[in-house]
Amino acid sequence: ILLLLPLGDRVNNRKLLTIFAAGQLIALLAMALAADFRVFVIASSVLGFATITPYLVPAYVTKRVKPERVGHVTGILTAGITAGLLASRGGAGALGHFFGWRAAYWVGAALALAVLVIVPLIMEKDEKLRDDSEPQESYGALIASLWPIVRTMPDVLLAGLLQALSFGFFLALWLGIGLHLTSAQMGYGVDVVGYLALLAASNILIAPWSGRLADRIGAEKVRVLFAIVQWIGAILLFIAGTSIWILIVPIILSNFGGASMDVANRTILFGRAPEIRTRLMTIYIVIMFLGGGLSSWVGTAAYAWGGWDAIAGMSLVFATLILGLALWGQHSRKT
Repeated sequence: ILLLLPLGDRVNNRKLLTIFAAGQLIALLAMALAADFRVFVIASSVLGFATITPYLVPAYVTKRVKPERVGHVTGILTAGITAGLLASRGGAGALGHFFGWRAAYWVGAALALAVLVIVPLIMEKDEKLRDDSEPQESYGALIASLWPIVRTMPDVLLAGLLQALSFGFFLALWLGIGLHLTSAQMGYGVDVVGYLALLAASNILIAPWSGRLADRIGAEKVRVLFAIVQWIGAILLFIAGTSIWILIVPIILSNFGGASMDVANRTILFGRAPEIRTRLMTIYIVIMFLGGGLSSWVGTAAYAWGGWDAIAGMSLVFATLILGLALWGQHSRKT
């Protein structure tokens, strides 16, 4: 994401997505045909490197809708990504069970081929990304320009930090839920964890709605609203204890809060300078993943130290920080 996504501000997005879709197709075919594990690992790495479409498409699409519809469109795209993740995880398991492990990669290759055909048909052929009178910016200068953006646009850094904490809250919570439910104290199997994970499907419904709400009352207000939702969910984790039925409530609240926080953050960024929109997304996504990675490590250490209570405490700390930063962001916007 750091090395490739900024190209969206300089290279025709239709051409860029076509190249990456081709890279995904080649990598998936290599994985489906691999007879050696080393080839499989290399192809898997190439696939991960080429998969930036979910981050490039929103920046492209939101440049082509009216400003008052950016939130709603962002929510629809977020719901699409969630639907794809859920369908692929469930579908891959079924394909592997009935047709062997390679089947999922053959189907993935077919889907990548479909994208490769569709993208040139629906995206603009001649996309004006910069003024031709300006000197051509080198790739190194393009990557180096990310730091001045962070320094001069505090909204980007704030959105990234909020999403890093929100994503970290989500990952640490689900890490804790998996370990808590399968512990000797609770005694559930991993299948129950999978059933609870299906609650993430609620994001498909909530994301477009929260996007419309952001368009109507402002993304900063929506960010505060769902930060409160996450905070309430974190408090309920202490009450849940060993009751799986009570645990469902904070899971739903954290899903709603996390998905809506992401939509609100992206809506704020997409309302900024269109000519650097994919670089804004680059900064946002990189900070988000760094926060998620760090939180996964902290969550593991917290559970090892204090079990479920430590995870609940960590979640409350994260939710409190999210609420504080969201309130500060709203105040800063007003002033």
